[in-house]
Amino acid sequence: MKLGLLYSRIRKDEKLLLNELRERGHDVEKIDVRDQQFGLDDAGGTFEDLDVVLDRCLATSRSKYATQFAEHYGVPVVNAPDTADVCADKVKTSLTLEDAGVPTPETSVAFTTESAMEAVEEFGFPCVLKPVVGSWGRLMAKIESESAAEAILEHKATLGHYEHKVFYIQEYVDKPGRDLRVLTVDGEAVAGMVRSSDHWVTNAAKGAKTEELELTDEVRKLAREASEAVGGGMLGVDLMETEDGEYTIHEVNHTVEFKALDDAVETDVPGTVVDWLEAKAEAGVEAEVSL
Repeated sequence: MKLGLLYSRIRKDEKLLLNELRERGHDVEKIDVRDQQFGLDDAGGTFEDLDVVLDRCLATSRSKYATQFAEHYGVPVVNAPDTADVCADKVKTSLTLEDAGVPTPETSVAFTTESAMEAVEEFGFPCVLKPVVGSWGRLMAKIESESAAEAILEHKATLGHYEHKVFYIQEYVDKPGRDLRVLTVDGEAVAGMVRSSDHWVTNAAKGAKTEELELTDEVRKLAREASEAVGGGMLGVDLMETEDGEYTIHEVNHTVEFKALDDAVETDVPGTVVDWLEAKAEAGVEAEVSL
């Protein structure tokens, strides 16, 4: 197949995929979105003759728009722009999961410091304040007192960007010092890992220790339901264990990093992802032939 890789920086994750693709003899067109100009017509352009496009853009804004143009040009793209749009916005993710009946933490959204403070008081302490757009556990706050809430809300309100004036407040889930990450391709679980830390934020990017997760039927089912809710594709589904032994899904990542996962599990993660990409490309070719 001829695959287009949308990127703005080649990280270890992309290197793992590129090595696997090249070992299988696939033709890869690396597309640095920082150098691109996306016109309404791509005749004779970068995307011509591509069988599939894989979005690995680091910036959410570039990811959302570049994938829209790829789809406009009629090239199969993963992940699809609609999926990126939902997953990149925590409010949209929460609403989508709730609408699909997928367990997710109780959440409130407010637009002023006064209404946000009321929501915080309704949740009680501790509760969590998150940016509506963000990754790697950055800019999240565990609010443990009224005075802390007042300071954090005032700080966000003065930051200037309109997204900081959307207060996304969530119940604090007292997880057992860990959360779970499951990598899925169109809902099928590829592999999973446990991320453990003494800190309440258990992202691998924040230094959490990782180990392989045994994928139970329940975890597979929840990961599949979350994937289907946001539109499928190659996703990182994040779950937390609750005090009553159930699971809740707090995030679905659309440009999921998997280097830590690949190090933690026996599964050949890049190999399995490329298997899936090959199937995507083949399905796209067959659809063109049928037309």
